[in-house]
This record gives sequence, C-alpha cells and structure tokens, in this order.
Amino acid sequence: MKGFLEDANYSIGLLDEGATLADVIDNCIYEHTHTGKRAFYVGDLGKLVKKNIQWQNMMAPIKPFYPVRCNSTPGVLEILGTLGVGFACSSKSEMALVQDLGISPENIIYTNPCKQASQIKYAAKAGINIMTCDSDIELKKIARNHPNAKLLLHIATEDITADEEMNMKFGTTLKNCRHLMECAKELGVQIVGVKFHVSGFCKELQTYIHAISDARCVFDMAEEFGFKMNMLDIGGGFTGSELQLEEVNHVIRPLLDVYFPKESGVNVIAEPGCYYVSSAFTLAVNIIAKKTVEYDKLLPSGVEQTRNDDEPVFTYYINDGVYGSFASKLSEKLNTIPEVHKKYKEDEPLFASSLWGPSCDELDQIVENCLLPELSVGDWLIFGNMGSGTLGEQSTFNDYQRPLIYYMMSFSDWDEMQDAGIASDTLMKNFFFVPPCIQLSPEDRFSTAA
Repeated sequence: MKGFLEDANYSIGLLDEGATLADVIDNCIYEHTHTGKRAFYVGDLGKLVKKNIQWQNMMAPIKPFYPVRCNSTPGVLEILGTLGVGFACSSKSEMALVQDLGISPENIIYTNPCKQASQIKYAAKAGINIMTCDSDIELKKIARNHPNAKLLLHIATEDITADEEMNMKFGTTLKNCRHLMECAKELGVQIVGVKFHVSGFCKELQTYIHAISDARCVFDMAEEFGFKMNMLDIGGGFTGSELQLEEVNHVIRPLLDVYFPKESGVNVIAEPGCYYVSSAFTLAVNIIAKKTVEYDKLLPSGVEQTRNDDEPVFTYYINDGVYGSFASKLSEKLNTIPEVHKKYKEDEPLFASSLWGPSCDELDQIVENCLLPELSVGDWLIFGNMGSGTLGEQSTFNDYQRPLIYYMMSFSDWDEMQDAGIASDTLMKNFFFVPPCIQLSPEDRFSTAA
C-alpha cells in the first residue's frame, strides 16, 4: 500500500464500509512502530472525487486545470486525469509527468511566468501550445522558441494584503497589454485569451469584479488588432472551503454571463489546486527528541509571561520539517494544528510546547507555541490538511527521508467513479481490497485525541 514520491508504481487501498481514515492511520502507525518510525502520509483520494463533483455542481461550465506544483504525486495526477481535469504546468518535468499519463496537449497549459528557453522548446515539441505571458521579454522569447504558441496575457490584479503580494510581481497592466499586442502582431504570435489570479488570502471579492472587467477590456482591445480571443483563465486561489467557493461563484457568475456569455464562444477555465488536494492528505510524524526549555525563550517577542515558573516547557523534535513536508512554513503561516495520536485523559495537564524539524537549523521551526500534554520520544503527532505544497520535490538536507504515502479510497467513492464511467482500466490496476483493520490489544491500541 506504500508508494514513494518518485515512484509511478503505487497502490490504492479500497476501504470496506465502516473503516475510516483514523483506522488506516492507526494501522500504519502500528506497522511503523515495529519496522522503523518514518513519517508518512495517508491520502484519501476519494476526497478528490467529492471535490470534483462539488466543482461541477457549483462552477460548471468553468473547466478546472489543476496546478501540478500543488501536489505532483502519481495517485493525485491519475485520479484527476481520469476525472477529466486539465493540468497547469510550470516546468518541463511537470509537463512530462502529465504527458506520461496520456493527457492530451490540449488539456495542458504552461503557466510559468519566467520560462526557460529550453522548456519553451520542449513545450513546442510536445505540442503544448497554450501558455501565459506578461512582458515583451517573455513574448520575444516565446516567439523565437515556439512560433505556434497561443498566449494568454496574464494581467495583474489589485488584491494586495498584508500576507500576500505575489500579484504585483507577475501580471501586466491594461496599458501595457496594448504594447504587448503590438509586439505580438509584429512577431506573428497568436494571443488567444487572458489570465488573472486572485490570491486565496484576498478577502475582497470585489477584486474579481475588477479583474473580469479588465479582462473584458483586453478582449475588446484584441479585436482592434485582429486577434480571435477564446479563453479566459480566472486563476486559482480556491482554498477548498465550500463557503468560499459559493461566495466566489456568487460574485463571478453574473459578471461572466454579461461579459463572456455562452454565445461569445469564450471558454472559461480556472486553476484550483489547494481546493482539490489540501484536505485529502494527512501527515503523521514521530517525535525523535525532547528538551525542557525556559518559558521566556519559547514566547514570541512582545508576549508577556503569565504562567507559573514551576511548570515545565517542552521543545519536541520530529522527523519531518521545513526541508521536507513543511517547506511552505518558510513563506506562510502553518494552517493546520497538530493532534496527539495517543489517547490521553481529558483532564491531563497541557504544557506550552514548540515543534521543530530534524535538521537542527534555526529556520526549522514548525510550530512556535502550542499546548500539548507531555509527550515522549516515539510518540506520534498528526497534521491534517497537508495535501498542498508539501509533496513536490523535497530537500535531501541532513539525510532527510521522504515520507511514505499510503493511498486509500472508500468503496462508496470508488462506486461513484464507476457509476460515472470514469474508472479506467489502467487506474483499476492500482486498487486492492484492504481487509478489516488489525485488532490491537488495549495496550497497543492508539486513537487520535478528541
């Protein structure tokens, strides 16, 4: 049931009715406790099926193109490919990975805003024509290396927040779009649409109104130059929350009906990444070392000490960190809370604690301050919502071992795929039946704390 990140040969366990994610984690921890305490993921691929159904019910006919960089594990890519999802690739390796699954070039877009010439040539050779562009330098590079490219002009959005400034780094202005169209006309390069991206951190849904309105202006501008535009990419930023999806849909649906009605022939696509995979993966890590520290050293700067000096404060080191599954912690806040896997009493005292990775690097702090019962070396912690930005290429710093991946799916989710006629013969070869969970003695039995 295990598969490595770089291993295209993987298995998916089909869970009988009554078996749960917690049961799978229990059994995996039991196995690892006896064979070597290595961090591991459990990926519930059935959640991808549910998310796709939700997308189709709420966002159709907007076609999803999944950003491969979010989670490039083979189980995820093959399930999404089977579901008919397109793919947004940012590198040659991602394009090759997707093509190896038999995905047609028409269902792949090359979205890296800073493309290498060699990778543009690869896209041209592979027949991947749709790609994004936001500057005349990129435009000239594409014209030299892929004359048949079909470009989406990436326009900037005004969704700057305290946490997110990425959209000012990439994307061109409306004023510069005219200049890019003039250049494209001279170079003989096709412009076929517009892309924008609204960050998941953005709280102002008005940003979508401005972005779609700007996109319409670019389409109108393109008519002056004789470009036949037929694609609008509304980007990513979909967090996975059903409420957020409803709110975004409520805002964009009437705008799309007005600016890009069905009869216009414009295909609207999106790039939901976190939406599909974040909640589908759970990470289990093992405590490899433990220290008692002074409380004032654990407190964030500016926080006043309010505790009893007699209470111990603990620092725990785990077998995964920012050079592995928690790499995103270097650029953003961790959006998951650790759970203790072993059972403990409801009235058991909780202590101020911090969690660190195995590298002994000062940057390798995973959780600065949290309350946990006193734990021991060998105990396990569980992190949910770890499916996005955690399973790509990882560092080998300090002899870091990549976590194993255990894929699972319930029979009910599998039945839904079969009923929909989307369970391919190739995919079916990866499934196997998981027998009822191991019955452990009370002394050995683990359960996630409530």
